[in-house]
This record gives sequence, C-alpha cells and structure tokens, in this order.
Amino acid sequence: MAGPVRVVIADDHAIVRRGLVQIISETDDLELVGQAENGHELLKLVNEMKPDVAVMDINMPEKSGWDVMLQLKSEKNKVPVLVLSISAKEDYALKFIQAGAAGFLSKASAPEQLVEAIHKVSQGRKFITPELAEQLALQLDQDLEKAPHERLSPREFQVMCLLASGKTVSVVAEELALSVPTISTHRARILEKTGLKNNAELTNYAFRNQLID
Repeated sequence: MAGPVRVVIADDHAIVRRGLVQIISETDDLELVGQAENGHELLKLVNEMKPDVAVMDINMPEKSGWDVMLQLKSEKNKVPVLVLSISAKEDYALKFIQAGAAGFLSKASAPEQLVEAIHKVSQGRKFITPELAEQLALQLDQDLEKAPHERLSPREFQVMCLLASGKTVSVVAEELALSVPTISTHRARILEKTGLKNNAELTNYAFRNQLID
C-alpha cells in the first residue's frame, strides 16, 4: 500500500476518540482522515473519505456498531472494520468476526496492539487474539458437523424461510420491520453459509429439508 494507512474512527465518547487520535497521530505510517460520534456519521465519512480502515466502537447512538458493520460489508467499498469494545469476552468477539469484522480489540488493549491491528486489517488480513483464534477453531469443528441451515443465526434462518417461501426482499423487510439493505445483507450471508446461489436453490433446499410447507 503506497502512502500511510488512512483511518477513520467512531466512538461516542470524546475522551476515547482523543486517545485514538493521539495513537494514530503518533504513528508515522497512519493518517487520521475523519472521526465520528455515531453510526450515521461513520457511514457518511466512509462514503466521503474512502478510508483504508474504519475503527469503531460497538455501542454508538442512532445506529449501532453491529448495524453499521453489516451495512459497510454489504456495500461495494468494503472497508475493513476493526471493532473496539469494552468487553473482552471471546464469545462476544466471535460473533463480530463471523459477521464480517476484520478484527476485534478490547479497549483495555495496549496502544501498540491497536497499531498492529490497523496495519494487519489494512492488508486484507484478520486480527484476532490467540484466545479468539482458539474459540474460532472450536467453532469450526462444531460447524463441520452441522447441516448448512443450522449454521445460520436465528435472524438469518427466519429470513431464509421467508425468502424460500417466495417472498421478495422488500416484502421480507416490511414484515420484519427492517431495511431492504439489511435483508439483502442477510440474504448474501445465507447464500454464503449454505453454498447456495439464488432464491430458487433456497426454495429447493428448504423443501428438501422440510423447513417450509
């Protein structure tokens, strides 16, 4: 990558943002190109600045970090997302990594670890701690024993059944009171996890496995 790694940050606490700004500004090959206080501001920043990495808190007002991450992953400019959390629990981190986050880091981590994480995800790689790597390995072993639809989250399974029954993305979005982009993201992840290619294959799969009548 030519030039410094361009980074945007998002956290609703000014003191946390100040700390992130200081760490990034003191690192020669990192450049802060924007900061946001909430999820909506972060989405706008990413669209305008086209950063190499987005560093964001999970819990933000107006639009949660979870929703922001899913939306960013569904867009063409799939900026790597490094998630920060006050929680260091591996099972919590695992959910975000499985949903598409490029990395997960506790806010209690050392500044050097944050810099390492930003560099790593900017190269298209994942940043995970040894503890999280162990959890991922255990999860993989469990997933290999499951049928494809059993690997879906409860929401993904619900969306799959509705799509398989012949409903369109817009109709499913209306029924579940979610946005069309959110349902489209769920659909993409369902196809990825099940290895299916389109709604017709979803319907056939659902019938074969007696998931719909």
